[in-house]
Amino acid sequence: MQGRDLVFEIGTEELPSSAVYSAIEQLQVSVPKALDSARLEYGTVAIVASPRRIVVLVSELSDRQPDAVERHKGPAAKAAFDEAGNPTKAAEGFARGKGVDVSALEVVDDEGGAYVYATVETTGAPAIEVLPALLARLAENLEWAKSQRWGSGDARFPRPVRWLLALFGTDIVPVHFAGLQAGRVTYGHRFLSSGVIEVGAAFEYPTLLERGRVIVDHESRAKALREGIEKAAASAGGRAVVPEKTFAEVVNLVEWPTVAVGTFDEAFLEVPREMLEYAMGGHQRYFPLERADGSLDNRFLVAHNGDPERTQQIIAGHERVIRARLADAAFFYREDLKVPLEKWLAKLDDVVFQEKLGTAGEKVERNERLTAELATMLEAPADESAIASRAAHLAKADLVTNAVIEFTDLQGVMGRYYATAAGEEPAVALAIEEHYRPRFAGDAVPSTLAGRLVSIADKTDTICGIFAAGMAPKGSADPFALRRSAIGILQMALAGTAVTLDALIAAALEPLVAKTGADAEATGAQIKAFFITRLETILKDRGHAYDTVEAVLAVAGDDPADALARCEALSAARERSREAFEDLSVAFTRAKNLADPELGTGADRALMGPAEVALADALDAARSTADELLEARAYSALLEGYAGLRGPIDDFFDGVMVMDTDISLRENRLRLLNDFVALFERFADFGRLAG
Repeated sequence: MQGRDLVFEIGTEELPSSAVYSAIEQLQVSVPKALDSARLEYGTVAIVASPRRIVVLVSELSDRQPDAVERHKGPAAKAAFDEAGNPTKAAEGFARGKGVDVSALEVVDDEGGAYVYATVETTGAPAIEVLPALLARLAENLEWAKSQRWGSGDARFPRPVRWLLALFGTDIVPVHFAGLQAGRVTYGHRFLSSGVIEVGAAFEYPTLLERGRVIVDHESRAKALREGIEKAAASAGGRAVVPEKTFAEVVNLVEWPTVAVGTFDEAFLEVPREMLEYAMGGHQRYFPLERADGSLDNRFLVAHNGDPERTQQIIAGHERVIRARLADAAFFYREDLKVPLEKWLAKLDDVVFQEKLGTAGEKVERNERLTAELATMLEAPADESAIASRAAHLAKADLVTNAVIEFTDLQGVMGRYYATAAGEEPAVALAIEEHYRPRFAGDAVPSTLAGRLVSIADKTDTICGIFAAGMAPKGSADPFALRRSAIGILQMALAGTAVTLDALIAAALEPLVAKTGADAEATGAQIKAFFITRLETILKDRGHAYDTVEAVLAVAGDDPADALARCEALSAARERSREAFEDLSVAFTRAKNLADPELGTGADRALMGPAEVALADALDAARSTADELLEARAYSALLEGYAGLRGPIDDFFDGVMVMDTDISLRENRLRLLNDFVALFERFADFGRLAG
């Protein structure tokens, strides 16, 4: 396919890094969709961006739309024409809407009867005529977390839009957006270029931008930044600490990255490392340096967007900024250490956790109670229970310390330091820090049982409390991060902390129902469903088929670890004997549809024929080991026994008239099917297996 290249650039004041990534993600979807919808053929689409520009690059875009012939179905023929064959208003309106004469309508018999059709021939428009509106819509339809109107126009953008460039080959595409009309002028690096760059043809754009000291492709810029960090760290004789979150943000803070080394006073190294790293990375987007032994160095890396010739002046400015930041951190840390951790607890009574749920102090009391109940449920060793109890008591104390008020992401971390300084056991201090884990998908769970007990209690109290307060998450809104908390609890359960949801929810709800007046049964059911939805997603993400997951959760969702074990066994069994389990699924569904639970189980062998006796014998054999296998969670062996029922149940349905006219025979056969269904449902709802 031959065509011309297209470039569309929205030039702005410096955008937030998150807005750059958001625009890239949106346009990667919307641009191909818009071109396809406009019937414009193209080679490739690339979305690139930097702090001052969002750019669409399309290769080999066709010069015009192809001609099109479309057939449109209209009203039924009897509604379109009267008895004399004259067109009705329905036919005339349909023809007018499609831009054809009513005489051109055709009557076609299809499966639904006779209908009127219109054939519409459309001549393809030149791309240069289609593109202005198409590109303007792409810009207008971008959605932002935060935006506002700039100037007199209606366009909303995170930062003011300063210029537009749009070229199709060498031709300017007259796009109008944000009160501007596109031309062929762009701008290079704010400090390292002469400014204005005139682009003659779309294919020249990336090269001309690079000459203007702009690496417009964010992936290439990331590579250059990483290489700069590694080179600077090596020259300083250290190793850079590069959190991916900070790195990803810095990629979109610079257009031509230069990495340099700064220093701070070694005395600040007495402050906890996490505070220093937070001040450098979280606040200033610097990259700390480590020494060969893994300890923190008093040097850091900064990626700046300025003139490399002025690096020393730029670094001096950054050193002044970080000196002030670290001085604050050191002050907060020293002041906090003057007060034992236990004494900070009283201040939690002045902090509202949630209006209907009381103060943070009250939440601590509920966490302590639930932690103790969990320890009893799980038969935790006495020493772990004592550690968990103490950790639950102190876990939230650091929330009101100076350090955590300033460095909020260090909650728990500072609690560990302050607990250690107060003489608490190391295991208590560790549990205080780790009880916030897992904080996100893929994060590690707490490393000790005590930490997991406190974590589960804290997260469960929050979930149950917000539900009891009538503030369950709706749509994408989840201000209390309940989905994340539920996933965290399930991660811990699947990692071996054998909680059961019903018992956990009931224990957590007891004091919350008393406080809020919520309906315990209805709220508990809501919360259980909330957990099951998350568990279903986790199990599917682990590679289990949707119908395997649904079949298991239909009967065994209360114990997440058990549900996982059942899914693993059923997935493996279906992989080994797919045909057998497809047949069993069909037989189970047929049996369940016929079965009558009111008749109970225990069929009378005296009323059985050979096929019924064979099925009853097979059921007895499977039942004889089922209790033991279910108790031991030996699900592979259990399913092997179930697979052995395939022949007997098939023979039963092939040779027995279940709904016999003799009521005693019919009811006896239904009891036998009740036995079959009941045995299978002890493991999963096999009727949900799709085959």
